[in-house]
Amino acid sequence: MIAYPAMTTAAEVDPDTFDGPWKYTFKQPAEGWQKTDFDDTAWSEGFGGFGTRGTPNSRIGTEWNTPDIWLRRTIELESIPAKPALLIHHDEDTEVFLNGTQIATFTKWSDKYDVVPLTKEGREALKEGSNFLAVHTHQNDGGQYVDVHIIDADDVPTLPPARIPLRPYQSDLITKWGEEVTEDIVWQEYPRPQMTRDNWDNLNGLWNYAITSQNQDDIPEKWDGQILVPFAIESKLSGVGRNLRPTEALWYHRSVDLKPIAGTRTLLNFEAVDYACRVFVNGVEVGSHIGGNVPFSIDVTKAAKTGLNDVVVRVEDKTSGSQLRGKQTLDPHGIWYTQVSGIWQTVWVEQVPETYISDLKILTDAETGRIQISPVVSGNGAAKFALKATAFEEGQPIADTTAAGEDLVLEIEDAKLWSPSNPHLYDVSVAILDDDGNILDVVGTYAGIRSVGTVKDEAGHLRFTLNGNVIFHWGPLDQGWWPDGLLTPPSDEAMKFDIEYLQAAGFNMIRKHIKVEPRRYYYYCDLMGMMVWQDQVSGGKGPAWTRMRPNPSDAEWSDEDHAQFLREFDEMVDTLENHPSIVVWVPFNEAWGQHRTVETGKWILERDPTRLINIASGGNYWNVGHVADQHSYPHPSFPLQQKRLDSKVKVVGEFGGHGWPVENHLWKKTQANWGYGGLPRTEKEYIGRYQESIDILNDLIGKGIAGAVYTQTTDVESEINGLMTYDRRVIKIPAKTLKEIHAPLVK
Repeated sequence: MIAYPAMTTAAEVDPDTFDGPWKYTFKQPAEGWQKTDFDDTAWSEGFGGFGTRGTPNSRIGTEWNTPDIWLRRTIELESIPAKPALLIHHDEDTEVFLNGTQIATFTKWSDKYDVVPLTKEGREALKEGSNFLAVHTHQNDGGQYVDVHIIDADDVPTLPPARIPLRPYQSDLITKWGEEVTEDIVWQEYPRPQMTRDNWDNLNGLWNYAITSQNQDDIPEKWDGQILVPFAIESKLSGVGRNLRPTEALWYHRSVDLKPIAGTRTLLNFEAVDYACRVFVNGVEVGSHIGGNVPFSIDVTKAAKTGLNDVVVRVEDKTSGSQLRGKQTLDPHGIWYTQVSGIWQTVWVEQVPETYISDLKILTDAETGRIQISPVVSGNGAAKFALKATAFEEGQPIADTTAAGEDLVLEIEDAKLWSPSNPHLYDVSVAILDDDGNILDVVGTYAGIRSVGTVKDEAGHLRFTLNGNVIFHWGPLDQGWWPDGLLTPPSDEAMKFDIEYLQAAGFNMIRKHIKVEPRRYYYYCDLMGMMVWQDQVSGGKGPAWTRMRPNPSDAEWSDEDHAQFLREFDEMVDTLENHPSIVVWVPFNEAWGQHRTVETGKWILERDPTRLINIASGGNYWNVGHVADQHSYPHPSFPLQQKRLDSKVKVVGEFGGHGWPVENHLWKKTQANWGYGGLPRTEKEYIGRYQESIDILNDLIGKGIAGAVYTQTTDVESEINGLMTYDRRVIKIPAKTLKEIHAPLVK
């Protein structure tokens, strides 16, 4: 029971205490539903207000879009207000009951909160302590809403934002891979394909978890239950399905059996934790990290011991403010999806020598066939050492080099270049050698030799090039969300399935949208020959969205927030820059968090001169980078008349979004599912709309468009504009059909 505040003022109102949970149903209940002793255990639970977003002056805690809703709630009053009243915002045909007595009836909808003094019957029904409210509302058309509170009419509170529901929406959807997940076989694959070692242990599986106030710094003495790592606490596959509120901290715990060896170091690795975390080993804080999208490693050698070790992780995730969070929101709707908190990628531990390779930087030269490797050596072992690299093809060494603390350069004769039609990769081993030539540390990696650039065609249009050859970049917008794992794919196989389908459908590129995938995703793109446009994860306030119009604006960001943005951007580039599949960086999208655009563009151009920069996909266009990117729904278009854009490669960075609902494969049966341009009436019309978009795009290519992105790979929550359903069980347009439709684009 939540204590209901009496005599609250605006400054005192807190959504975590003001809004207690309601029991609700959309179906006609049995007679006596308004009485205090009615059995409502089968009803759903949610927080007010109830209705549809966009209704004037509403604060939506739970979505309601059916004709009727019935509500029941118990409130606590320390004392009876001097002038008791309802604070109510309602639709037509609303009736309110207090402790079983009908105290109000409304026959016309309201568009704001009204203070309605209680009638004589209402005042007589009110009592100190527990009081029971019951409400029924009927709605005919348009936006809808109902929210009811008991207040003192002389002290009307300013309502806080709606309270975040305790649990995210519980959809029935699950993928076939999600059905196969168990604690024993969850994400067992080696998580770092571009720097492999043999000596490692996977820590995925069941961990203990607890949720406390954000003010608690002490490790909990008791745990709330178990959670399946690496799935976020909000996800179905975590086994918890609970929202983490901004005022809370999420704690993880498990015992890890370690066998430290003298002369080695123990590294605890996290592939991604959203958002700010602190890590403890055997009660000692060993490290921390801020940023929810990239891997980080902590040396726990001093705290680790032989035998069982207690590992604890403390997480906070506000999912708001300047925090980079992408499509996550505390209020899922439209293009904004369920929040993701905590550990959401693999956790693992490895033993390394005292002197070890902690990172690799790989550059290639398509003209000379050169592979340059710059190892980052860490630790406090041997003072002198040499580095050795060997390249392999089909298991046979084809080149090697040794250097003393310098960059390693491998010269590959008649090098095979990486491309979508021939995604050739060279395996490479990199070792640290002591003075006697003994191996101190060795890691495995790989390289794809390729170059990206631009060139003007005979008509004067700028085109993308790969290895000096013109190539049309053609791919889907890919959100990388899953109905069972949210940001976390249910399995490695599931993640690979998406790429295989897209490649079979005739796409040669994927725009990875506002998300950083597990590192194995990019490994598969490297291996299969799928180019990637990689978005930076967005967050924070943005400016007015002016698209491609002249004189754009930027949002004002503090120096501190901008520094964190660049820090996370740099960590993403640092993590992914060795992947040949990544050909374009996209710092901003549709003005989301867009700030200091020219400064950011110059920074990334200098940080990675080997790739192309699409500074603002569909966002506020500034003259920096290589690409001018227009978003156009449902059919593609581009402002070709703007000659100032001729100095850039022209692309349609998003278009399409044609929706098609597939019964029994929808995230929310009561949701107003949507696609761009309205929903077609038949499947034939749906495919016809897709074909029409491709025909328009093909015409635009002749006018200078050099790349395009179709929205999108799969349905995501209420968006039903995917080429596949959200659960990947229904492919709306077969890959073979798509490949035939796409043939004119990728000749």
